[in-house]
Amino acid sequence: MNIREQREQLEHKILSDRATFSDKSRGRQKCEDKCILRTEFARDRDRIIHSKAFRRLKHKTQVFISLDNDHFRTRLTHTLEVSQIARTIARALCLNEDLVEAIALGHDLGHTPFGHSGERALDELSPKGFKHYEQSLRVVDILEKNGEGMNLTYEVRDGIVSHTGENLASTDEGLIVKFSDRFAYINHDIDDAIRAGVIGSSDIPQELINSLGSSNSERIDNLISDIVLTSLREGKITMSPQIHKNMMALRSFMFENVYNAMSVRDSQSYMVIEKLYNYFTTHIHKLPDEYRLLLDDWEPSVVVCDYIAGMTDNYCVNLFNDLFMPIK
Repeated sequence: MNIREQREQLEHKILSDRATFSDKSRGRQKCEDKCILRTEFARDRDRIIHSKAFRRLKHKTQVFISLDNDHFRTRLTHTLEVSQIARTIARALCLNEDLVEAIALGHDLGHTPFGHSGERALDELSPKGFKHYEQSLRVVDILEKNGEGMNLTYEVRDGIVSHTGENLASTDEGLIVKFSDRFAYINHDIDDAIRAGVIGSSDIPQELINSLGSSNSERIDNLISDIVLTSLREGKITMSPQIHKNMMALRSFMFENVYNAMSVRDSQSYMVIEKLYNYFTTHIHKLPDEYRLLLDDWEPSVVVCDYIAGMTDNYCVNLFNDLFMPIK
């Protein structure tokens, strides 16, 4: 028995019956030999961490462009916070931490530059629309490794594409990441918004502070405790109705007072992405080689979205300047 097989046996001894066991995975799109050291889900986690798309997250905006402040979250730090929250919940519920971590680390690989304003721009510009969670799956299935994809397991892929929107993951681990993503961004976006001077801590409704906590750490701790205790009691991944209601009220507060208040920056981001999208759809031969190769199987509008969505903020701005504001 090798080390991986020992670990797989251990999972059956220590994890809940509701856990997704590594040796029971529905498998990969392409068959390959298993690792003698790592379980299938641990292997997926490592593939994501070592990918180019994961490295680019450090230079992609979460909400606040961080050119002049090193403490604003980036898409990478958001991803790490989601992973930490999800692993804490999974450990408390005796679920598969490797699976949770792989989904969490891969969930935003398809995100655009400039955060959700970039996503909205591509969604409006592309005839097929654009959703970052679908693009994240496209990254791991097709775009990474020069068009080969990462060949991840079904459970990780399912969790990635189901982490937001109406879709629900088929595993408890995937459902945990869906909640953890929301726990993370609502709270760290409050922290960043206060740091940016967009809101003050006193602006948060007092009834939500009383229910969820007055600080980022208090709120996250209370949300984690609520989902763990409620899930244990109900036998499924869920939150108590009142805490969930208050969390969604806090999310609405953020949309009204932070996200929707950034329309000027959003319009600038839209203009940059619109110009790049229109340029490359009319000059398709100007795409880098690795993207031109995709044109044999995919429509030009899809491949242009692949290229732009993969850009970091800096690369996107620099390319825009090179194309439309050249130095004379």
